[in-house]
This record gives sequence, structure tokens and C-alpha cells, in this order.
Amino acid sequence: MTIRVQFWSYFKDLSGCAETTEQLPPGATIDQLLKNLYARFPKLSAMQNSTLIAVGLEYQGRSYLLNEGDEVSLFPPVQGG
Repeated sequence: MTIRVQFWSYFKDLSGCAETTEQLPPGATIDQLLKNLYARFPKLSAMQNSTLIAVGLEYQGRSYLLNEGDEVSLFPPVQGG
């Protein structure tokens, strides 16, 4: 299945792009997606313990089962200012 991934804030700099797509087998989880992304974009792995993850408009945990066509957003923790 094809999953669209968007990178926000300085995650764009770490990945070198604003978005990408990832091919995953049916029944894959966000955790599996992240492992693939960390292999492709090693600089992102430094943020693995503080990455916020949303599917569509909802925050999701790493065990969330992805579906064909899901759009996943990855971004750093929200900072005040």
C-alpha cells in the first residue's frame, strides 16, 4: 500500500524534503513506517523519541494500523513562543 508522508518544521531539513511516499505491506503499523523512514533518512532517527505523528487530523500511536492512501504527518514537539 502507498502511504504519503509529510515532514513539518525542521523535519524538512532533517529529511531533505517536504514529503515522500512509502510502500508498505497491508496491515503495516506506524512503527513499521518509521523504521523504513529512519533507514531512508538517518538524520530523522535522532528525533525518534520525540516525534509527533498524525494520520489525517488525528494524533496516533506507533501501533496504529495504516490503510491504503493514509497521509501521515511527522513533526517535532510543539514549542511555545
